[in-house]
Amino acid sequence: MRALTLVLPLLLALAGLARAADAPLPRIQPEALRSDVDLLQQAFEALHPGLYRYRTPRQVRADLARLRAEFDQPRGVDEAYLALTRFSAALRCGHTYPNFHNQSRAVQQALFERDDRVPFRLRWLDGAMVVTRDYSGHAAMRPGTRVLAIDGVAAADLLARMLPLTRADGGNDAKRMAQLDMRGNDQYETFDILLSLLQPAAGGQRRYRVQAPGAAAPVELELPSLSYAARLAQRDVPDTKGDAPAWTLDLGDPAFAVLRMPSWALYDSRWDWQGFLAQSFATLVARRAPALVIDLRGNEGGLDIGDELLAHLAQRPLALPAYRRLVRYRAVPAALVPYLDTWDPSFKDWGAAARPYDARYFELRRDGDDDGSGIAPRAPRYAGRVFVLTDAANSSATFQFALQARRSGLATLVGQATGGNRRGINGGAFFFLRLPGSGLEMDLPLIGRFPVAPEPDAGVDPDIAVALTADDIGNGRDAALAAVRAALQEAPR
Repeated sequence: MRALTLVLPLLLALAGLARAADAPLPRIQPEALRSDVDLLQQAFEALHPGLYRYRTPRQVRADLARLRAEFDQPRGVDEAYLALTRFSAALRCGHTYPNFHNQSRAVQQALFERDDRVPFRLRWLDGAMVVTRDYSGHAAMRPGTRVLAIDGVAAADLLARMLPLTRADGGNDAKRMAQLDMRGNDQYETFDILLSLLQPAAGGQRRYRVQAPGAAAPVELELPSLSYAARLAQRDVPDTKGDAPAWTLDLGDPAFAVLRMPSWALYDSRWDWQGFLAQSFATLVARRAPALVIDLRGNEGGLDIGDELLAHLAQRPLALPAYRRLVRYRAVPAALVPYLDTWDPSFKDWGAAARPYDARYFELRRDGDDDGSGIAPRAPRYAGRVFVLTDAANSSATFQFALQARRSGLATLVGQATGGNRRGINGGAFFFLRLPGSGLEMDLPLIGRFPVAPEPDAGVDPDIAVALTADDIGNGRDAALAAVRAALQEAPR
């Protein structure tokens, strides 16, 4: 009852402010905030498999002490959200964060759906903010334009403020930078939200200092902000919750087919993606396509669809990279159960599947889970050349696929280094930790993958490195596909 007493007034207040962007957010008292930190510490120490992968126990305790100190006075829910985001980002786990999608509707409306969106999409290239699509209609904002400052704050300073609030595994800063791209592929985009929370717009517009491609000097602009509804309408992503196809197979180029897979997050989809892949590989074989390009750019991950792809490429059983699956607990402590949501009740008690491993971990071996035996070939098998287009967004299932594809030799990676980390990532199962004092949620991954031999603190490097440039964006040139074409011409099969 105490949890409900703490959170209900806050949620009611937030609901009343849902669309009032200029209204002050309700303050949360220190007692409630510190209670959240206590609960967070208990849950993470008992359940989080990667808590000490990149941080020592002493460092984590210091991080918690700083969080408690920040909560020594009343805070708005926006300030509490930023503080929790900063704490979770310091753990260097790409799956631990106050997930935009798992907050209450009241919090989402108050914090994430404000009408102060910048009127363009962007990519960060070597620390520069580059426009990829313009919605302002101003000639100076065409693709390839560099945004040098927003409301008087240099882009480099904005980046420095945002990076400590972005999630990634280990020292993979390229992933952190990719988190701040705005690609039009999500309901909520990190840059939109952080800019709004760190630097709220004054009125319905912002000031920009920009330099268009070929321009002799920068110009100053004042541009109207977009509403959240307008931003949502601009997305060009497939429906992953219905029965519509989420991917496409393009056979228009005689040199190679392109399988475009912008997302593997098909948890709620009714679409038969396995059937689509089987039919696609049958088509590739029937048409004798000389090469296949699997385009994973911008795809963070989702389901383990990479195993299905590899099965249609492998000639013989394929061994997987050697990683142990470790968890911190066998059964969740009873005191934590009321604060944990998930989609699978079995996560609360692994039972005999969690076998003692060492003083800290249990090794997880469940029927139906990956047991390390590998991937069996599956018909139809495609035997042509395969290229996989990667970038730093690939950080979960797509990172694991890139790692397996490269080590198996079944595909050539083209593009940029992936996100994720070869030292292992945390995920596979999750609790949604509900913090009653603030009314906020924290994603808590439950299964850690740990390599059996030392691995570098890095993602997967491409076989053919291709840097994205502002000139490519301005000219509409796909440098990664151009690199594939060049590779096919240099080394015909």
